Amino acid sequence: MARSCSIAVLPGDGIGPEVMAEALKVLDAVEKKFDVTFARTHANVGGAGIDNEGKALPDTTVDICRASDAILFGSVGGPKWEFLPPDEQPERAALLPLRSIFGLYANLRPAIVFSSLTRASSLKEEVVSGGFDILVVRELTGGIYFSQPKGIEGEGRGRVGFDTLRYSVPEIERIAHVAFRAARERSGKLCSIDKANVLSSSVLWRETVTAVGKDYPEVELTHMYVDNAAMQLVRRPKQFDVLLCENMFGDILSDEAAMLTGSMGMLASASLNSSKFGLFEPAGGSAPDIAGKGVANPIAQILSAAMMLKYSLGQEQAAAAIEAAVAAILDKKIMTRDIATPGVKPVSTAAMGDAIVSEILAN
Repeated sequence: MARSCSIAVLPGDGIGPEVMAEALKVLDAVEKKFDVTFARTHANVGGAGIDNEGKALPDTTVDICRASDAILFGSVGGPKWEFLPPDEQPERAALLPLRSIFGLYANLRPAIVFSSLTRASSLKEEVVSGGFDILVVRELTGGIYFSQPKGIEGEGRGRVGFDTLRYSVPEIERIAHVAFRAARERSGKLCSIDKANVLSSSVLWRETVTAVGKDYPEVELTHMYVDNAAMQLVRRPKQFDVLLCENMFGDILSDEAAMLTGSMGMLASASLNSSKFGLFEPAGGSAPDIAGKGVANPIAQILSAAMMLKYSLGQEQAAAAIEAAVAAILDKKIMTRDIATPGVKPVSTAAMGDAIVSEILAN
C-alpha cells in the first residue's frame, strides 16, 4: 500500500500560484513513479488571505497546517497591500507567525550553481567554473528579529528606535547541531559566521558552536566574521560548503549567496522544527511585475518540494529524482528567460514544469 502524506498547499500571491502549479505537477509524477500519495489541502495566505478571509494568516490556514505533515509555500505580498500597517502586511503577518507557531528555527538555503548555468552567475565565469554548492544554515526564530525589548520611543527629533539582539546557549546549540549534521553528510566542512570582535552575543555564539563541535570530530570547523564572509562569498565562493549563521547574518548572506547562482528563481529553502515538520518555499518574492505572464521560473518551487520530500516526508529517493531531473533539463538547455544563456530560446513556466515531469518519468 502506498504511503500517504498530507501537505498544506499555500500558493500565496503574485507568481506563487503559477509556480506552485508546476510543483504540484511534479508531485503528480512522483506519485506515479514512487510508492507514495499526497493528500493536498489548499489554503489562503498573504494577500490572498487578506482578500478572502480578512488577514494574512487566517485561522483556517493555521488549522490546515496543523493537520498536515508539511507546508508547501509559494510567495506573498505585492503593491496591492503596501498601504496596510507594517504588522498587517502579507509577509510580516504571515511568515513570521508561521515560524513562531510551528517553532521553525532551522532555515536551510542551498545556493547551487549548476555547471550548465555558470554563465548566468553574476560572478566571472572563471570564479564559478564547474559550479558549486553552498548550504546556508540560518537560525530563524531568535536574534534581533524576535528579541525583546524593541520599539520606538520619544517625540520629534528625540525619537529613538531600538532592537535587542539576544541568544541563549540552548538556541545556539540546537541550530549548531543542525549545521554540523548537514556538514557531516556533505564535505565535512562548516564555517560559523559571527561578529565576535564586536558583539557579546557573537562571543557566546562562537564559544557555544565550538563546544558543540567537539561532538563532531569528523567535521572541520572554522569561524569567520560576517563582513569578511560577505566579501569572501564573491571573491572565492568555492571555499565554503556549509555556513552557519544567526538570524540577521543568515538573512543577508543567504540572499547574497543566492544571487551568485544567477537567479532567485533557482533557490529553494526549508524551515524546520525539532520534529522535522517544515515549511518549504522559494527564496525569491512574489514578483508581481511578471505575475500572469507565464515567464516565471518554477525551479525554486519545484526544488522546495524536493526538500519537503527529503526533510519532512522521508522520500529521499523521490527528492533525488527531482533534483536529477532539474540538472538534466538544464544540461539540455531548457531554460526560462531569467537563466537562459546566449542562443537559448526561453521556455514558459508551464513548459519548464512539463520538461521536469517528463525527465522524472523517463528515468
